[in-house]
Amino acid sequence: MHIDILSLFPEMFSGPFGSSIIKRALDAGLLSVQITNPRDFALDKHHIVDDYPFGGGSGMVMKPDPLFHAAEHVIAVNNHLRRRIILFAPGGQRFDQDKAKELAGYEQLVLICGHYEGVDERVRQHLADETISIGDYVLTGGELPAMVLTDAVSRMLPGVLGANDAAEHDSFYNGLLEYPQYTRPRDFRGWQVPDILVSGDHAKIALWRRKQSLRSTFRLRPDLLDGKHFDRCDEKLLAEIRLEEDEN
Repeated sequence: MHIDILSLFPEMFSGPFGSSIIKRALDAGLLSVQITNPRDFALDKHHIVDDYPFGGGSGMVMKPDPLFHAAEHVIAVNNHLRRRIILFAPGGQRFDQDKAKELAGYEQLVLICGHYEGVDERVRQHLADETISIGDYVLTGGELPAMVLTDAVSRMLPGVLGANDAAEHDSFYNGLLEYPQYTRPRDFRGWQVPDILVSGDHAKIALWRRKQSLRSTFRLRPDLLDGKHFDRCDEKLLAEIRLEEDEN
């Protein structure tokens, strides 16, 4: 996958993309990321990318022409790729794991990072394929959402996490929270690792993990269970969990 990020502050990405999983993915050629500054595509001699809003109001708005020109440039470089152009804005669709999986199916993502009081509405209407928000709060710009989306999507790409099925065990991947994890020492300050996990019985371990995943979701995010279809085994586990929770 190739990800193009349109940002007025390219230096913000050097830290997050220079370490950990994303760096390994970049070094291995599983992912490529290019940061393009729309200021380089402004047509005036001062490279102005913002202006006062028509109709008045406080703050400045990002002009459409530098963003269109920057996006058209990165598209032309990889014109053969199946792509999605995304604008980050408060009114966008809430980003979640299902969206991360969907976007991982594209060959190129173009991420538009807004700033100031936002971007000219024509960018949303005529350039972006969709608008995404990472939460109901205000950020200084779209750079942090771009980092979040890049991290979440890159984990879905084959080989990025090493084991091919590693991402499938993450919270939210299948609509549930992940089961609890333990490692050595088995006894830490009197707190023991559950016996089932050291039993060597992989079938029982898998069943225990599934039940704990359902239990965590039931306790912490019951909204994730609403409208979800379960097989008979999961229905039985949920019935046990409800009974056990009522007793406690």
